[in-house]
Amino acid sequence: MDSGKRMLRWASGIMLLLGTGHLVLLTAFSWADVKGWVDRGVWAAVPLELAGGNGADPTVESLQSHLAFWAGPGSFAVPLILLGCLIRHLAGRGVAVPAGIGWGIAVWCFVGGVLLVPSPYFVGVVSGALVILAARRDARSRAPRVREHDPV
Repeated sequence: MDSGKRMLRWASGIMLLLGTGHLVLLTAFSWADVKGWVDRGVWAAVPLELAGGNGADPTVESLQSHLAFWAGPGSFAVPLILLGCLIRHLAGRGVAVPAGIGWGIAVWCFVGGVLLVPSPYFVGVVSGALVILAARRDARSRAPRVREHDPV
């Protein structure tokens, strides 16, 4: 297996670990809220309450339910898992992932890590860097080679 594929597989593995780990930890720490969504009916578990709706202040329970939603299924975890699966699939087919995707992941994870310290966000920077390196390695391998002795 060439090193570009290996880098992309590592990058995707990191993304899958971060996303899945996030959902597993949320479920473990907020099990009561997740169970409450099922009890109340999933379609109305976290209702969208616009400002000035019924005039009632939100309860602690409703705020905890909203927090659990936005920290779990509404968070970065699901798209990160999907992106990790896509990158793994593309690597398996030998398709290069654009460096811009890696830069986006690296910057997003760096800013998230700075804003939320301590957090595993910084591990995502490694994943982005691996995508960037794999893209550069692929670009170098596809570039035409010029030999020194050939007349120009």
